[in-house]
Amino acid sequence: MNKITLRQILVPLITITIICFLWFGPIRISYIENIIISILVIIANYIEYKGKPFSTLGFQREKFTFKNIFVLAPLVALGLFVFYVFILVPGITKLTGTPIDYSSFDELKGNLPACLVALLVVWASAGFGEEIIFRGYFMRQFVKFFGESKVSIVLNIVLLACFFGFMHSYQGITGQLVTGIVGALLALIFYLRKYDLWFTVAVHGFFDTIALICVYFGLA
Repeated sequence: MNKITLRQILVPLITITIICFLWFGPIRISYIENIIISILVIIANYIEYKGKPFSTLGFQREKFTFKNIFVLAPLVALGLFVFYVFILVPGITKLTGTPIDYSSFDELKGNLPACLVALLVVWASAGFGEEIIFRGYFMRQFVKFFGESKVSIVLNIVLLACFFGFMHSYQGITGQLVTGIVGALLALIFYLRKYDLWFTVAVHGFFDTIALICVYFGLA
């Protein structure tokens, strides 16, 4: 493992402190919260890595291909969604005895304009925002400090999955558990794809797009 400089210690500590304040502090900025934080992360990476903010997050230019983004990623997203609908949600719901709280999406049912706006927000806040924050930043920072041993990677995925699920507490306990597992799978994909953030952004975005289509037609 390369020697970690003082800059690479202080910049993440300050950045994570600001992120926690934005998430848990008294100021609430709702839907644009993750967008603002992802911009903060890019700036922090620019400072930490002296002008290379995107490649260090996992935005690898050579991995941004039509096949990866518009063929493989949608197929993986579809497979993940099928697993989510037919195995994960029923299994966790049976375990907890409580259905996922989808009430925050009720206004989108049959409302095409609202769904189109939500689609843009989802891609910006969840597809890009959450992937930049959780996979691109938190996961890469964990690897930077603790290495890539099997134990480290497992802890990395599990701990961040728990936090990812916790951040979706508005969906109830079942929603938190389900989202945490989906987060773990996205993290595993990110690791297996050798930190290809373009791919996980696309998978996450297409997954949420399929979910929004289901919400629009009242299937969720």
